[in-house]
Amino acid sequence: MKKLLLTLVFLLSMNIGYSQLFTKKKVLNNENFDKPTISWGYFLGVNNYDFNFDYKVDLEDIQTEKAFGFNVGLIGSLRINDYLDIRIEPGLVMSKRSLIYDPANFNETEFNQTQHQRDIKSTYIHLPLLVKISTKRVNNIKPYITGGISTAINLSSKEKSLDDNLLGQFRTKKNMFFYELGFGIDFYLEWFKFSPSIRGIFAINDELVPDQDPLSPWTSNIEFMKTSGIVINFTFQ
Repeated sequence: MKKLLLTLVFLLSMNIGYSQLFTKKKVLNNENFDKPTISWGYFLGVNNYDFNFDYKVDLEDIQTEKAFGFNVGLIGSLRINDYLDIRIEPGLVMSKRSLIYDPANFNETEFNQTQHQRDIKSTYIHLPLLVKISTKRVNNIKPYITGGISTAINLSSKEKSLDDNLLGQFRTKKNMFFYELGFGIDFYLEWFKFSPSIRGIFAINDELVPDQDPLSPWTSNIEFMKTSGIVINFTFQ
């Protein structure tokens, strides 16, 4: 599913880009669209988040079962010049991941089918600050790269909860920090600008809240647990 979605986005971009670059028609849509100093828009998209682990000792890895999530938010863009913009993209990001533990990490007397998996649902208020670097506009397309930093508040973290994995609750930290890198293409259509983009998101800080038991089979061997993921957004301005 993930590879298919990426392929479709790529083929759509290439098809529209090819028609814009090589068609004889040279009429510019929204010729002055990028002239205002401040502009606004919104985005819709999907995400595929993962967890990366560092372990204290060499045991069986924790496997992450990933699922596609949903993104929605607003865009505010500050134009510096024809090739450089500063952007904020506050949004809501919803994701779900399942951690699958190897039975070998548990004593036979305490292991059962409900203990080897933990479902982690995350709802982030995501606040990126990004730099957008564009190429020269060619007909009605303009490719760009983007990068920056972001913070997020996980509304589903349960960081302050007294219940931990002993009672079936896997806790994560509420405040997260990321760096982001990506690319996209601006398509200048007759009435608006449409921009598909893909971006990698990588956590800077550890997301794990350890269990109260220092020998917990769920958290005791985890040194660091960090989110990483891919976000595909479709922007309308």
